[in-house]
Parts: sequence; C-alpha cells; structure tokens
Amino acid sequence: MTFKKSIVILLASLFMFAFKSDKPAYMLFDKAAKNIKYGKMLKEIAEADVIFFGELHNNPICHWLQIELTKDLYEKMNGNIILGAEMFEADNQLILNEYIEGKVSAKNFKKEAKLWPNYKTDYAPLVEFAKANQIGFIATNIPRRYASIVYSEGFEGLDSLSAEARSYIAPLPVAYDAELKGYKAMLEEMKGMGHENENLPKAQAIKDATMAYSIAGALENGKLFIHYNGTYHSNDYEGIIWYLNNYKLGLKIVTIASAEQANLEKLDEENENKADYILVIPESMTKTH
Repeated sequence: MTFKKSIVILLASLFMFAFKSDKPAYMLFDKAAKNIKYGKMLKEIAEADVIFFGELHNNPICHWLQIELTKDLYEKMNGNIILGAEMFEADNQLILNEYIEGKVSAKNFKKEAKLWPNYKTDYAPLVEFAKANQIGFIATNIPRRYASIVYSEGFEGLDSLSAEARSYIAPLPVAYDAELKGYKAMLEEMKGMGHENENLPKAQAIKDATMAYSIAGALENGKLFIHYNGTYHSNDYEGIIWYLNNYKLGLKIVTIASAEQANLEKLDEENENKADYILVIPESMTKTH
C-alpha cells in the first residue's frame, strides 16, 4: 500500500469516527443525494419564486429550521418575503391579518382562530416573526369541514355549497389525477388497512388544490413566497406543486422535504429524489406532541 493511499484511508477513518462520535441533529442532502451545507442551500433557494418547506408535524428540528430559514431569507431578501401555511384555513385569513396588524389581542386570536394543538411551540414563532416585521401571512388551506365533505361525498359534495363557502376553496371543478404517486400510495395504504375509501386521496387533493390556488393568488413580483406544509403535500414534486403548476406556469419552485432515518451518514434510497433538498433527522429525535 502506498503512503498516499494510507493517508487517504486514515483521513477517511478519522472522518467516520468523528461523525459517529458526534450527535448531529440533522443533515441536509441535495437532489443528487449529496450532503450540502445550510449556507449553500440558503444561497441557492433565495433565487426561487416559491419555496415549499415540507415538515414532519411533530418534529422539533423541522420547526426550528423553519424559523431559522425564514429569518435568514428575510435578511437575504431585504424583507421581501411572504409566508403561508397549511396550518391556517382560508376562512381564518381575516383574524390572522388582524392579529399580525395588531388590531386584535393574542388572547382573542388564540380563542377564535382554529389553531393546531402544537401552535404554541411550533407555529407561533413564525406568526410572531411575521407580526414583528409586518410580513404577509396567507392562510392557504381549505376549511376542514369542506375537506370532510369531499371525504364523505367526493368532489360532487361541494357543488351545493354557497358562493361564500366556495370562495374558500379552489375553483370547482378541480382537476384530479388519481395516478399521481402520492394519491395512489395513500389509497393503497388504506386498502391494506381494510379501510378503502376512494374519496380519501380526493380529500387530500382538494387541500392541495386550495393551497396552490391561495399561493398563486398571493404571489407578488419581487417577493419570495415561503410555504410550510406537511412534507407529503409536496414530496416528489406532486400535491400542491402539481396544482400550482396548473394555476401559474413558469414559476421557479424549490422544495425541501423532511424525513427520519436511523443513520444520517447517507440518504436512504427511499428518500432520494423526494425534493430539491432533503432534511434528514434521527429517528430517535424527540417530538413536540
């Protein structure tokens, strides 16, 4: 063995030892499954029109990185950002605006808005940052009562809604591709559990369509739109992204997916190509709820 080869092996061994002896809370990978530094990702994604940050709802690293990324993009874009989230339903846009503008108290906002149980720990930091800096925050999701109608009756169940009710939903009828990977997987999983309901992926689709339509309507020239959603809504460039590309062509869209792995040294094959960037977190990470 040559001296040079021995040095290479020694350095590789030291790197692996250092990695294994450390306890990284997360690793970032690019679309080519190569490790990427946060700073490089930040520089690259700032050139997008829309960024989708796909989260694991109960993962603290996702939520911590969301607020850190938002702050950094705010600085990088000189404040020219807009926020939006699955966690806020379209019929709560008024009170969300009123809270961010300082017209209603935090007490009344929390009492009257349909906030998720983990709002205080996971989403309040984003809302408070928007409030402190007067950043637009879009409630993108369909009211859950209407998604429930689709789950029970299919898309046809929405036809009898009033014009006011339909103003909180993507224009009907919505396009629907049952062959999209995410929707097919959802249906297959339900079949395996003995709970087959062909309307389940349709209920998912009406959420995706409404979020996409909300984003398309809120875009502003020169402003970067950052959207927070469950990673399954944007994995594989489907879900919300499929609809957004239907509503508004030519956008530069960047996606971040989140996944848990037992080992962070390399990206698991099942997580490859899920997004432009994949945030990988240890399976042992604590949960927020």
